[in-house]
Order: sequence, then C-alpha cells, then structure tokens
Amino acid sequence: MPPQAVRLLVYNIRYATGTGPGFHLPLPGAGYLRSNRRVLDGITEFIRGEQPDVVGLVEVDTGSIRTGMVNQAEHIARQLGHYSTFQCKYRSGSINTFMPIVRKQGNAFLSGPNVAGERFHYFDTGIKRLIIELELNEVCVFLVHLSVKFRHRQYQLRSLHDLVVQSAKPVIVAGDFNTFWGTHEIYLFMRAAGLRSANTAGLPSFPARVPRVELDFVLVSEGIEVTGFRVPDVRFSDHRPLVCDFVVHPRSTTAADKAAATVA
Repeated sequence: MPPQAVRLLVYNIRYATGTGPGFHLPLPGAGYLRSNRRVLDGITEFIRGEQPDVVGLVEVDTGSIRTGMVNQAEHIARQLGHYSTFQCKYRSGSINTFMPIVRKQGNAFLSGPNVAGERFHYFDTGIKRLIIELELNEVCVFLVHLSVKFRHRQYQLRSLHDLVVQSAKPVIVAGDFNTFWGTHEIYLFMRAAGLRSANTAGLPSFPARVPRVELDFVLVSEGIEVTGFRVPDVRFSDHRPLVCDFVVHPRSTTAADKAAATVA
C-alpha cells in the first residue's frame, strides 16, 4: 500500500488583526489591539479551501479582550472539524504572562484525529520560547516562532537541533523563523539536524503584499518526500501562508537505506 499524502499548512496569522495603512492608526502598531472578525473568518475559509491535514498557526490569540474572549485556535478548529492544541508562547513566570492581551498570545496546531501525542518545550533564551511538538502516526512536527534577535535565534536553533536528533520518527520543523537572511542563516542548523527546506525555490513569504524575505519555513528530514509546495497570495496577515504536501516513506525505503543496500 503506497504511503498516504499529507498536507501541512503553516501560517502566521498576526492574531487576525489584518493589514493595511489603518493598522498603524492612530499610532504605529495600534492594530495589534484590534482583532477583526472578518479577517478571522477569511483565514478560516482560506484554510478550509486548502483542506489541510495539519495546520500550524503562529501568533494566535487564545481568548483575550482583543477578540472578545474568542480563542482563535478553537474557533478555526471548530469550523474545520479539527482537533486543536495551543499554548502561550511565553514561559511560565515571564512578565508577559501577567499582561492583558499579551498573556493570551500563543501558537497552535489544528489536526485530524491521527494525533499520537503532543508536547510543549521551551527555549532557554528569547522572549518567544514555545515549541509545540505534535506527534502523528508516522512523523513529528515541531512548530516554532523564533526570536527577532540574531544571537537568541542561534541559541534557539541549538536547542531545536537537540530535540530534532532525539526524535525516533521523521521530523518536520515549521513556523516563523524570523530569518532576515533566509536559508543562509539556518544552513548549518539544517546540515547538523539532517533537514532540508521544502521551499526549494526560496519563495519569500514576507511582507504579504509584496514578499521579499523568506521568514517562514517548512524543514523536513530524511524519509519525507515533498510532493508539492506553495506560498499562496493570501493577505489576511503580514505573512503569507505556506502549503506543503508530503509523504512519509517507511524507513526501509529511504534514500539512505537504498544507498547502503547498493554499497552492500
């Protein structure tokens, strides 16, 4: 029986606050205080149309006064008939966990019923420290939102490497990496962790209106065959989403094993 195709959609939705000149009125960044239900509904319908098996959402409001106490992850999952898992992206005890609105800012996975487990990890450095690990039947997916500071990102990548190499299953690492130098910045991390980018064309994802920078990534390990990758022209957020289709091959059919068998 051939391996089953899986579709992963990764999207930094910016708390469904929208985009455009009005986002910075009356003050720069004021839009972060105003969630827009029409934007949330637009995001939901876009995701529905893509029919993903797994959705990784970055910058999700899990129920603050900004959204009228609506948990955006649960709302989208309910509309799609998906399971949801989410967590605040700031470590317990951080000053951010005591601040209104900010304490409800998190990341989330939405998925069908084939979830084998979920784990929450935290980086030792940076403000945004959450790593969500979603274990499916044949693959583990890590969702991250890395620091905007270069030095902190490098420390975070080191910790992420240790998690990846410990996995007993093929691995996908996805999310907003904040890498303003694109794959050049994470080249050594990918080599050390045995990962490669699904975005072989280096398509940019930020800013959404006229993308110039590759900030968002889907990185896959050996045993995962990418069968399709797109960055749709969708502008509900300042980022564009990533859509990755892949299949997971049994361990005995990976390229490494085939090469070893040939040598033998």
